[in-house]
Amino acid sequence: MTPRNWLPAALTSCATALALTACAPNSPEAGRPNTAPTSSSSQPTGPGTNPPSPPALPTTPPTRLPAAAGSSLAAGEAFVGFYVGLINYAYETGDAEPLLAESDKGCLGCKGFAEYVRKTNAKNGGLTGDYKDRLTNVKEIFRGTGGKVGGSAELKSGVFEERTAPTAEPVTHDPGTGTMEFTLSPRDGDWVMFEMQIKE
Repeated sequence: MTPRNWLPAALTSCATALALTACAPNSPEAGRPNTAPTSSSSQPTGPGTNPPSPPALPTTPPTRLPAAAGSSLAAGEAFVGFYVGLINYAYETGDAEPLLAESDKGCLGCKGFAEYVRKTNAKNGGLTGDYKDRLTNVKEIFRGTGGKVGGSAELKSGVFEERTAPTAEPVTHDPGTGTMEFTLSPRDGDWVMFEMQIKE
């Protein structure tokens, strides 16, 4: 089981839940989030040097940037980047409350993810290595019925180990890619996650 296989099997694709009006990637309303990987400086290792210490876990969740505010398609695309940041915060800390606060109360995929990270996260030793999701591309985003927006995004992760219980053998995962299918709904003038499913 990988961190991206915790979703209930009963979930259906958000694309079939919406009557769709496609928005092409070059649409003027659809912006692109900054998905460039952050640079990291390499530490010298070898005889007489100490190995680099693991990075400190975050103490606060990411905050919604102005680009992700509002109900435009561009804001929806930026919101997806913000939400991936909340996913990563939960992977690190086991705290899924900030993610659930930005989700619809009926979001089954969000609840399934929250249940997973409460048990398996970096803070309790359940995840080690390059487990974070990196948003590489919002492939599509489109308006549907009922004021909702749907679409899909590409995610990428590196080599990591997962331990689903303290006594469980760690399982090593190779670098991988996945597709996040999402539906957003409006709440108080901003987008929240209505439903999501991540497929590898």
